[in-house]
Amino acid sequence: MRSLDHLTTEQASLRTADLDILPLEEALLRLSEEDEQVPLAVRREIPQIARAVEHVAQAMRSGGRLIYVGAGTSGRLGCLDASEIPPTFGIDPGRVVGVIAGGDGALRRSIEGAEDNPADGAAVMEALEVGERDVVCGIAASGRTPYVLGALDEARRRGAVTVGVSTNRPSEMDDRVDVMITPEVGPESISGSTRMKSGTAQKLVLNMLTTMAMVRIGKTYGNLMVDVRPTNEKLVRRAQRLVVLVTGVSEEEAARLFEASGRDVKLAILMGLTGLDAERARARLAEAGGVLRQAVAPEA
Repeated sequence: MRSLDHLTTEQASLRTADLDILPLEEALLRLSEEDEQVPLAVRREIPQIARAVEHVAQAMRSGGRLIYVGAGTSGRLGCLDASEIPPTFGIDPGRVVGVIAGGDGALRRSIEGAEDNPADGAAVMEALEVGERDVVCGIAASGRTPYVLGALDEARRRGAVTVGVSTNRPSEMDDRVDVMITPEVGPESISGSTRMKSGTAQKLVLNMLTTMAMVRIGKTYGNLMVDVRPTNEKLVRRAQRLVVLVTGVSEEEAARLFEASGRDVKLAILMGLTGLDAERARARLAEAGGVLRQAVAPEA
């Protein structure tokens, strides 16, 4: 119990102490006002997030992985981010991995006690054969979840770069990671319910971490998802609109380029901008390391 007493997220917020007797709209306003503090807390951590982004980008360039590890809400957020990166940025699913205490069953229901054994976290790192090219990001609002700490210790022993995301400072993660990201959101609107402000802060951090790592390795052209995988009709139409938007060609020409490229958005755009056929455009893109902007203007 003493180990929880000092945690800011376990304290009772004076600003929501009367939440149960307030008129509904006023109560919702209080929750909204508390949530407004979250982006400001995340903003203060941008220097640390930037350090983590550079590590993740390097891992992606070298064939390594980003591996999220968490329990409960934190684990679910890591798994959510990991599942959305491949279709958005066109990378293999095994490059961004989400690990949650209790396994995939814990994504839908709480598995009590799954987070309490550090050896289980370490065992997952061993099973994943974590190594020097990988980045392991432990997510825990408290900064003390044994499963996450065990995973971080084992990952570090194996030479991986380690990153921590917590909403409490100081925390037990601090001395276990190479980069510590700690948006201090204060007491939760419902005391101890870290699915609220802490969860929102973690989601924002993970969004920034993976989005900017993907941008840094050329998975976008400006802010456009040029490596999106067109796996359904909506995404096919989005892909063709991207070709129109970047190249200025007609919708008909964009559809032709898209098919001629083998439904590769980045390649279709390069073909439209340079007049190269698919084979030559593919070779130029490869020379540019898959970075479209560099392929468009290789002398830049």
